[in-house]
Amino acid sequence: MEEREIGIKDESSPSSATNFRLFDEMELLEFKDKYVIRRISSPNEGFSANRFDGDIQPLNSDDVLESPVKTSKICGVVGTIRLVAGMYIIVITSSKEVGTYHGSPIHRVESMKYLPCNLALKELSTQDKKDEAYFTNLLRVVESTPGLYYSYETDITVNLQRRLKLAAGWQNKPIWKQADPRYVWNRALLDELIEHKLDGFIISLVQGSFQTAELTLNNAPVTITLISRRCTRRLGTRMWRRGANLEGDAANFIETEQLLELKDFKSSFLQVRGSIPLLWEQIVDLSYKPRLNIINHQDTSKIVERHFNDLSQRYGEILALDLTDEHGAEGKLSSAYATEMKKLPNVRYVPFRFHSICGKSSFDNLHVLYDEISEDFGKQGYFLVDSGENVLEEQRGVIRSNCIDCLDRTNVTQSYLARLSLDLQLRRSGVFSHEDTISICGEEFDKFKILWVEQGDELSIEYTGTHALKRDLVRYGKQTLGGLITDGMSAVSRYYLNNFQDGVRQDAIDLISGRYSVGRNNPSPFQLNAFESLSYLPVASALLIGGLTLTSFSLNQVGRNAQQFVSSVLWAGVTAGVMALVKANGRQFCSRPRLCGLI
Repeated sequence: MEEREIGIKDESSPSSATNFRLFDEMELLEFKDKYVIRRISSPNEGFSANRFDGDIQPLNSDDVLESPVKTSKICGVVGTIRLVAGMYIIVITSSKEVGTYHGSPIHRVESMKYLPCNLALKELSTQDKKDEAYFTNLLRVVESTPGLYYSYETDITVNLQRRLKLAAGWQNKPIWKQADPRYVWNRALLDELIEHKLDGFIISLVQGSFQTAELTLNNAPVTITLISRRCTRRLGTRMWRRGANLEGDAANFIETEQLLELKDFKSSFLQVRGSIPLLWEQIVDLSYKPRLNIINHQDTSKIVERHFNDLSQRYGEILALDLTDEHGAEGKLSSAYATEMKKLPNVRYVPFRFHSICGKSSFDNLHVLYDEISEDFGKQGYFLVDSGENVLEEQRGVIRSNCIDCLDRTNVTQSYLARLSLDLQLRRSGVFSHEDTISICGEEFDKFKILWVEQGDELSIEYTGTHALKRDLVRYGKQTLGGLITDGMSAVSRYYLNNFQDGVRQDAIDLISGRYSVGRNNPSPFQLNAFESLSYLPVASALLIGGLTLTSFSLNQVGRNAQQFVSSVLWAGVTAGVMALVKANGRQFCSRPRLCGLI
């Protein structure tokens, strides 16, 4: 594809003479027959989309536009998707600047909306209209997708070490060409914009987390940034995406980069997490803990090998850290994982029984883990450059952590290892003496811990719909009573979401990820999924949520008087009764095949 310069010259960049910048001030003009999206400062730079069939045409200097029905400002174009009746354009209607990454502002998507180019809908059959209504409902789910980040000035999909090793001229390309496609959340939505060479409008969205804090350590100003990038190759929700696929791509795979910026140095420390890369599943059936099923497949060993070969090529030496339990269903899965890892001589596999060793409150016992992996940890190191971008240290490998969900235990452990690496980096750069650690820095240490707590929450919301568990271990180093109550309510909320919302969320993710083909000649999702009429479900769901809310409120007040305790018991009983009712009547609803089962 032909490359063309659409950006502005940035003389301040030390890495290249010319950087591309996306259009950051755009307006949406709505006409009866078309939409027009254009750059405010240069009205001839933009495109139109026919509202009947979605045909896109770049604007040119000869276009004369009449007065639109409506004009509004937008922050960006997410992409386009074609459904049964026509095309839909998804745009960012509001965003918030949340910090900087390598000197460029980073924005978080606050709201999106889709623009229908489907006036052909009136010509469709009744079934096609019904299908279109279901798919547009999925687009409404997409509109509320959490944790999406982007920059108008720089790519945020590539970590510092890889960024500085890319070929000269990399930053001269349009930003979407700089991006690592495995971390571009909207990659499947960009084809039409790419085809029409609308480079200035093509935003690469990353789903994950972006947290940053300014610290002062020994009178030195320090910026710590935590950026997590969710891989799109096996994207999904908690119970609906487990394990690996045949290509070795693991569910909930996330690269986390902890970036340290000082006056004369810049360094980063990478960690990754991901589901155990075997073929396994948990079929949602309204059980609190659905049965874990390991799928026997003749290519299981090849799948595991593919996964770790890919990691080795990208990061170097791999240490696979398994935080699952040794008993029950987790134990069987962990044992199967260990068996396969014995076949990979170049990858060190370390099982660490987090619950047995750390329990619910012994965060300090993670030193047992460090004692076991300290040699590997030291050899892998971190990446460090000076102000002239001369490489002083390289990270030669990565620790790949997992528990069952790769959320709660994983986040606690990764935060601990990140803290140890940060101490090493600060000593190497001269901010700390050999005896100093960030853990003795009071309020500044609290800022660091909050970065990891908020990151854990954001990643958990994206995968499960709730805040992370074990947040207290990261923030306070111990479990508190309030934390126990919050964890309990989050666990029950996860149960509800897994059974009654995450299936639809999974359909929405598969739809915008390009994993489900939509068209008039394709089977109807209603025929495939055999939707039932569930008149009881809205009532049961309302009672369940109401019961959970009132139980939570009562528990928080329980210490005040006996009446409050009785209320807690009452509402907990109502909630349990509703759960039993839903379980008795809804098992078939939860276990039916969905769009994700067709992939």
